Amino acid sequence: MHLTAEQINVLLSQIDKASSAILDIYKSSDLGISTKKDNSPLTLADKVSNQILTDKLKEIYPAIPILSEEGGGYPYELRKTWKYFWLLDPLDGTKEFISGNGEFTINLALIKGDTPLFGIVCAPTRGVVYFAQKSRGSYKKETGKLPQQIKARIKAEKETIVARSRSHKNKRENEIIEKIGLVKTIHAGSALKFCLVAEGTADIYLRGGPTMEWDTAAGQCIAENAGALTFTLEGNPFLYNKPSLLNPGLICTANKNIITKLIK
Repeated sequence: MHLTAEQINVLLSQIDKASSAILDIYKSSDLGISTKKDNSPLTLADKVSNQILTDKLKEIYPAIPILSEEGGGYPYELRKTWKYFWLLDPLDGTKEFISGNGEFTINLALIKGDTPLFGIVCAPTRGVVYFAQKSRGSYKKETGKLPQQIKARIKAEKETIVARSRSHKNKRENEIIEKIGLVKTIHAGSALKFCLVAEGTADIYLRGGPTMEWDTAAGQCIAENAGALTFTLEGNPFLYNKPSLLNPGLICTANKNIITKLIK
């Protein structure tokens, strides 16, 4: 299954609609903050974005299930029968949204089996959308401009640039960075770190701790179709629709020298 240019444009238009709704709430005095059962925060923006996107996906792809962070869960016994499904995080980086640092995204991916086929990552405050389709390349679209194809950097310059989270660093990441050698760290929230690798701004995205599948699928699709590889810290493939939706740590890079140093 490949999406046509027209189908992609419909999805991009709907993502733009969700992005505008998120920004309206972001600029307001009331973010509508509540707490979920796992004690993580939930805002009105999470709910509104989820509604906008799931309503449209159900309308145009009624036969394809939607697995959303803000939707109902599905048991693995059912999920493992799915050939295709949408994986959605309507507001990735809710803590960043609440803190006001602007580093939050909308992540949408189409999964076939255990592999992302298509992905969109939208950064509302930056006015930029990244999207990719398997074997069709990765693109960056800034507001008012035509999409431009992007490529991951296969060779570092003077320093290896590592994209890391501001709020989720750990000892394992520091150990991996020591193996790489001379590095410069840049911080970014949510799935933007995949996109920094995809466009060649960063050489590697490193995550030592866990994430959820909806946090990573769209970004992984964009990075990989720009030439990068994504794998676990042990060097295994980074796959989806697992019995547990919790991801292990990950490394994403197009630099073969880095891969050689880390995977032996």
